[in-house]
Amino acid sequence: MFRLWGKIFKDTRLIKDTVICDDDSEKSRTKKIFDALSQICIEFDLSEPIWFDSTIKDFQIHDKTRFTSENFIDSIDFDFLEIQVIEE
Repeated sequence: MFRLWGKIFKDTRLIKDTVICDDDSEKSRTKKIFDALSQICIEFDLSEPIWFDSTIKDFQIHDKTRFTSENFIDSIDFDFLEIQVIEE
């Protein structure tokens, strides 16, 4: 089972979080990550963030990354969205 944890932080406090599960073993890991991120954005009513090279590298190394206001086209009312793989 694949699980991705999405968290929104403001002023160093956790404001919202959700866990997205995916049992489809046919999908690639990348597809699972993008699908789960899409679901997180729908649940939090956000536009999907842009993946920069630094964001991708961070995620590849730590299975976790942060999307700040630079990653979003729309303005956001929080400090960052963090995603983390918690189970594969």
